[in-house]
Amino acid sequence: MTHVKLHIPGPVEVSAKTFQAFCQPMIGHRGQGFKDLYAKIQPQLQQLLYTKQLVFLSTSSAWGVMEGAARNLVRKRVLNCMCGAFSDKWFDVSKRCGKEAEALQAPWGSPIRPEQVEARLATGQFDALTIIHNETSTGVMSRIYEIAALKKKFPDVMFIVDAVSSMSAVKLEFDALGVDVLLAGTQKAFALPPGLAVFVCSPAALAKAAGATDRGYYFDFVEFQKNAEQSMTPSTPSIGHVHALASKLDDIFAEGLEARFARHKKLAEMTRAWAAKHGFTLFPESGFESVTLTCVNNGAKPGGRAVDVPKLQKLVKDQGFLIDGGYGKIKGTTFRISNMGDETEATMNQLYAALDGAMKQL
Repeated sequence: MTHVKLHIPGPVEVSAKTFQAFCQPMIGHRGQGFKDLYAKIQPQLQQLLYTKQLVFLSTSSAWGVMEGAARNLVRKRVLNCMCGAFSDKWFDVSKRCGKEAEALQAPWGSPIRPEQVEARLATGQFDALTIIHNETSTGVMSRIYEIAALKKKFPDVMFIVDAVSSMSAVKLEFDALGVDVLLAGTQKAFALPPGLAVFVCSPAALAKAAGATDRGYYFDFVEFQKNAEQSMTPSTPSIGHVHALASKLDDIFAEGLEARFARHKKLAEMTRAWAAKHGFTLFPESGFESVTLTCVNNGAKPGGRAVDVPKLQKLVKDQGFLIDGGYGKIKGTTFRISNMGDETEATMNQLYAALDGAMKQL
């Protein structure tokens, strides 16, 4: 079957080079070979996240670490900042973990604003908050630096940040941000196969986790720290993923971080321009658009164009590309186009040409 190239919000396209690295011969996860592999990528991960803390690898989706953060760090009450399907889901996760939780709900399409967060934290009811930096269901990117600045006013509150679809595509300086957990899955901007999560914890988060009696084992942050100090993981890792990550980190630094960040921004601007050319508006509030994917309105605003989204998807798929038809309650009234990972101006122009051809048939 002919391969259909992925331009959905994740998983995204994986290069042949990355797959080749994934298929390296197997090694023992407690042997020196794995320790050497982890030790090689550790400084690269630290450089990528602008941190002096050890960066951890979890063989799971990002949701595993997200649930782990709740179990490790929430004692009193958690404020779940919600502005789309995935941040909304974190509220449900918190409750299923038996935690006292409150929803701070922003309308879909709107970001989380610092003043909203500050007003709730000022009540003193919370010892943790969760926020998604880049909400893929809506294509909204909240201003994480402005929100993280509140940590100085509320130092005892654990700031837990999901950067699943922004890490490695946007500059995220963990130490300068001052947040407590920063996490991502590698199937999005890293452009690896699904199944590996990357995360980093502040010393304050590790100290708080150490005092938790019900943090479990698989996602025990203290165990991650102890093992990372020995260039190991608490349980058997997906070694293929770590080989693939090592290959991808070499690619990232060969390109250069600033060049990588600029590339993602440029490609997002190109996609927005394509949408405007065809009479579409964008779903996010102006100024809060994601730089890794574009959520396009399908006639949801006055004057905006409307098309048959499933037909658009099929016409584009027939040309070898897969785009997303919208998520959750905005399925069909939006569609999403990813530019994250290894995409370039040349590869995105191939997609736009396919989209242009499809639009002529609608």
